[in-house]
Amino acid sequence: MSQSTQLAAGQISQLNISDGGVPKLSVPEVAIEINGLVGDRQKNLKHHGGPDRAVCLWSSEVLQMLQAEGHPITAGSAGENMTISGLDWSQLSPGMHLRLGDIVMLQITDYAQPCRTIQRNFKFRRYGRISQKRYPGDSRLYARVLVPGQVCVGDPVAVYGVESQSHSD
Repeated sequence: MSQSTQLAAGQISQLNISDGGVPKLSVPEVAIEINGLVGDRQKNLKHHGGPDRAVCLWSSEVLQMLQAEGHPITAGSAGENMTISGLDWSQLSPGMHLRLGDIVMLQITDYAQPCRTIQRNFKFRRYGRISQKRYPGDSRLYARVLVPGQVCVGDPVAVYGVESQSHSD
């Protein structure tokens, strides 16, 4: 049977939704359903949304680092639904699970590829600054919703890695 071990803990810093496009605007709490945050929509469904890209996550610390580099970026302006603080973002990868609050469970599915839509948030419009291939650990992450529920700013975030099969004798 597979077992999960808590690897790290952080906190929801900001929740963001929009009726389509960016920036996504801050809300204090939101319901998360299988297809994402209630009240959130995407304009380009070819590259955004759907069950495997239901929630877009990003690191508060990476965002602050980009601001320190002089990028005019703010939480929600890169299209992320949730900024999370207190995690070593470079250690997160597809397959890991995140518990938000007491109920909601997400599974990281992929790294979010940056696109031209967010270029105004970067010096010299270099939106590739958050490409996982070029800057590992600075990318946003997509996640699917395994267990829906309500979340609030300030809720804890627990990271779990799925261990390999264990056999009992």
